[in-house]
Amino acid sequence: MSENHNNTGLFPDRHRLNLRDECENCFGLCCVALPFAASSDFAIDKNAGQPCRNLQADFRCGVHTTLRKRGFRGCTVYECFGAGQKVARVTFDGQDWRQVPESAQQMFEVFPIMRQLHELLWYLTEALTLQPARSIHDELKVALDETERLTHLRPDALLQLDVTAHRADINALLLRTSELVRAEAKRQQSGARGRQKTYGRGADLIGAKLRGADLRGANLRGAYLIAADLRDADLRMADLIGADFRDADLRGADLTGSIFLTQSQLNAAKGDAATKLPPAFARPTHWSGSNKQQASWDSHRMP
Repeated sequence: MSENHNNTGLFPDRHRLNLRDECENCFGLCCVALPFAASSDFAIDKNAGQPCRNLQADFRCGVHTTLRKRGFRGCTVYECFGAGQKVARVTFDGQDWRQVPESAQQMFEVFPIMRQLHELLWYLTEALTLQPARSIHDELKVALDETERLTHLRPDALLQLDVTAHRADINALLLRTSELVRAEAKRQQSGARGRQKTYGRGADLIGAKLRGADLRGANLRGAYLIAADLRDADLRMADLIGADFRDADLRGADLTGSIFLTQSQLNAAKGDAATKLPPAFARPTHWSGSNKQQASWDSHRMP
C-alpha cells in the first residue's frame, strides 16, 4: 500500500474501492432495515424493517434525483461503506429478503453490524497510507485483516459478535495513528507565527466562527461543527473522525490532507468549487460546481 501522506484522499488500492456503496448490488437494506423519524432530514416516520415508500421492486429509490427537494436529505448523507453489498452478496449469498422472507429479520439485524465493521475497514485502510504512522503499520495490518475476517462470518456469528469491544480496540489504534500524524503537523508548523487553538475530542463548536482558521493538525474527533463557519479554513492533517459537519460552511476550505474524512461528512456540509477535496472524494451535487468532481467520483466506483 502507498505510504504517501500527501495523497491520503487518493486510494488506488482495490480494497478501498470495495468500501464504496454499490446500491445496484444491494437489496435496498438502508431503505428497509433502518428506522428514521420525521424531521429536517426525513419527510416521514419509518420503523426498522419497514420498506421506505420510495423503494421500488428492483430495490432502487424512485425519487433518487429529487431526495433533497422531497425532504429526504438524510438519505443523501447516509453511507454504508459497502456493507449493503457485502450482506446481500456474501453473507446471504445473493438471496434477497423478498425471495426468502424468513431471512428478512436476520438480514436487517446483521446490516448495521456489518456497516460498523466496514466503517472500521475504511479508516484502517487509510491509516495504512499515512507515512507518519509507519511505526504501527504492522499492528494496523493485523487489525485490518482481523476486521475483514469478521465481515465474512455467517449471520448467526455476526449477531453474536461484540462489535462494541472490537470498535474500542480499533479506535485505540486509530487514535495512535492520529497522534502520530498530528505530531508531524506540529513539527511542520514549528516556525509558524502565532499560537493555534487546541480542541479536544467532542468539542462543542456549533455555529463557531472559524473562517480562515489554521486548523492544521487539529484534534476534531467527534467535534460538533454543526453550522460552523469554516470558510477558507485550513484542515490539512486535522483528525476529522466522527466530526459532525451538518450545515457547516466549507466554502474555500482546504481538506486535502485531512485524515479519516468520509463522503457522508461532505454530503452533510455546504461547499463550493473552491473547496479543496482529496482526489477520490465527490463534490456533493448540492454544492455549486459539482458536476466535474462528480464525474471523477463515478469513474472510481466499481463496475
